[in-house]
Amino acid sequence: MDSTTKKFNGIPLSVLDLATINEGGSPSETFAYSVDLARHVEKLGFNRYWLAEHHNMPGVASSATSVIIGHIAGATKSIRVGSGGVMLPNHAPLVIAEQFGTLEAMYPNRIDLGLGRAPGSDQATAYALRRTLHSSGEDFPQQLAELRAYFNYDPSARVRAIPGEGQDIPIWLLGSSGFSAQLAAEQGLPFSFASHFAPAYAMQALQIYHQNFKPSKVLQEPYTMMGISIIAADTDEKAQWLATSLQQQFLAIGKGMPTQFKPPIDDIDAVWSLNDKASVAKMADSLATIVGSQETIKRKLEAFLQQTRANEFILSSPIYNHEERLRSFEIIAELME
Repeated sequence: MDSTTKKFNGIPLSVLDLATINEGGSPSETFAYSVDLARHVEKLGFNRYWLAEHHNMPGVASSATSVIIGHIAGATKSIRVGSGGVMLPNHAPLVIAEQFGTLEAMYPNRIDLGLGRAPGSDQATAYALRRTLHSSGEDFPQQLAELRAYFNYDPSARVRAIPGEGQDIPIWLLGSSGFSAQLAAEQGLPFSFASHFAPAYAMQALQIYHQNFKPSKVLQEPYTMMGISIIAADTDEKAQWLATSLQQQFLAIGKGMPTQFKPPIDDIDAVWSLNDKASVAKMADSLATIVGSQETIKRKLEAFLQQTRANEFILSSPIYNHEERLRSFEIIAELME
């Protein structure tokens, strides 16, 4: 952890950038905003800055995840930068070892490799990525073992990851269910749970991880990081208005018609039915989606920490206006020691 990292109630806070493309915007604009946000949160004392792999989504620009990680790392000085996560079934493990080995060689001791087992796409996109369609993630443990082996220094190996071999890149397992929690526990790896979109399974996954954790060379005790969506503003009313962008995104995803990230609207009830509202509420109304003023944020963050006993939180702040998103993280940073 960098010496400039600050803490909230004893734990570090990190940032998950979903690299959303605003309605009427472009990927170039998104990447410029990401650089600005990364520099901003680095100064504010956040611990790490992660980006997630998604494909075939008109509102997400982070498909070439390792490329963007390098772009962000090159534009910052000390904050850790990594993947939250790379969807390993989409890739040959050797390719990921080489990509992240290259990143680590460029930015020593600053790169994290978070791994997920979901494709992050639909079947047609998975096929276009040359992922084997009959695989549903059951071979993820084998892929993980192959990837980790490439980071070992073995000059006698027939296939070597160069750069990659001999590097100590922190590997995290990410998940929204118990599968990755169990595997992370068995491997003695840190575990990050996507509680911001699968809140119902959070406590179960944490229990599985803690009960089955086996100490390893990389980790002696369990370490958990929980994903949270936070939309902070100077008043609860303004935060609720800003959150209508996220509500519209949930609505579009629920209907199977993802769009670019929409601006906030004054009357969200004008665009959804009662059934739509109930469906979105299942995703958005939980301790892992926090909308409000600084006082509201503090109270709900403390409640979530008490419930989960997490070692770290990683926060996304899905806000349409870039200046408002910067302000959201400033409000959160003011809560850190």
